[in-house]
Amino acid sequence: MLMPRKKTPDLTVPLLGGGQFDISAVNSPRGSVVCFYRGLHCPLCATYLTEFEKLADDFAERGLACVAISSDGADRAQGMADKIGASKLQFGYDLNLTTARNWGLYISTSRGKTSIGIDEPALFAEPGLFLINADQTLYYMSVQTMPFVRPHFRELLRAVDFAIEKNYPARGEYDGPV
Repeated sequence: MLMPRKKTPDLTVPLLGGGQFDISAVNSPRGSVVCFYRGLHCPLCATYLTEFEKLADDFAERGLACVAISSDGADRAQGMADKIGASKLQFGYDLNLTTARNWGLYISTSRGKTSIGIDEPALFAEPGLFLINADQTLYYMSVQTMPFVRPHFRELLRAVDFAIEKNYPARGEYDGPV
């Protein structure tokens, strides 16, 4: 189980346009916002990532790199980037599902075509949103078992501002007896 203030698992995926996202090599003063999304087949992901794209510069101004990652291959990841008109947000692809599970993500099986007529992959990761400190320790996470009711990026941005202003520590770190 991932724990706040503890190092996260390694995470390396190829990026659209070349290169790779490697969580251990992020060169941003405050770390990363990592958004795992279901894939091109998910219309809710497109809406969600559109909000992320609009706020990517705001996160960057606060010293945070932004990346959206799925288990889709390069073509489908490019399809999502095109669908949302991405120009600021980095897109990672080919997320290994064992890695997804190590990050606490839930895995789903295909139900065929979605409401937008795109086939779901045989297996894919459900959504998760993570704020990772520059030292690769977990600050915040939220994972879902379904595509619904995700944290809003604007609220996360306000939380980042609060955390910076108040030097607010990651919470939920206690793992002793209760």
